Amino acid sequence: MPHALATDLKIDSAMTLNQVRVGCDVQIQVLSGPGCERLRDLGFCEQLQVRKLAGGRNLICSVCGTRMAISRELAEQVLVSPVG
Repeated sequence: MPHALATDLKIDSAMTLNQVRVGCDVQIQVLSGPGCERLRDLGFCEQLQVRKLAGGRNLICSVCGTRMAISRELAEQVLVSPVG
């Protein structure tokens, strides 16, 4: 039971990739929404570390050493927490 509470706390304190400042390293906690399969096809998955490189109409992220652009709608479905 304590493990479930810790997981809930992580999800509650998570923010979306849209909310992260440019240049920050974050870890993906949960992919949530209708675009989850598309995000997984692109290489986004839980526990993966991502760096947000640019914001704007599309977000540019570094994932496994590769730069990727995703829409703000997809980025809203990526819940992340700070690396640390």
